[in-house]
Amino acid sequence: MPRLLGVDIPNDKVVEIALTYLYGVGRKTALDICKEANLTLGMRAKDLTEDELSRIAGILDKDYIIEGQLRRQIQQNITRLKKISSYRGIRHGRGLPVRGQRTRTNARTRKGRKKTVAGKKSVKAMR
Repeated sequence: MPRLLGVDIPNDKVVEIALTYLYGVGRKTALDICKEANLTLGMRAKDLTEDELSRIAGILDKDYIIEGQLRRQIQQNITRLKKISSYRGIRHGRGLPVRGQRTRTNARTRKGRKKTVAGKKSVKAMR
């Protein structure tokens, strides 16, 4: 398995797809990297030479923010939003949807499992 920036990329996949295993690299970015490194399209990751791997790693280091550095940057942005008490920061802190989605129904991914609250007693039951 070829190793790029501390991440094992799968042998049997095409290089454009294998590069997407890096956090922060999507299909478009992977294609751009392959073009810049002068790799033939359709080439498998196991066929990459050490020179080609070092070219890809150089391009990634020079032009892109990926993996741990990107995760750290995103976390710092969220912390900044919380610190300045912006609406988005408050939503992040409370674990609610940040981008305007409804919460009366749905939003289960952000809110977690249902927490059942006891219902109010009706007037008839109080007599």
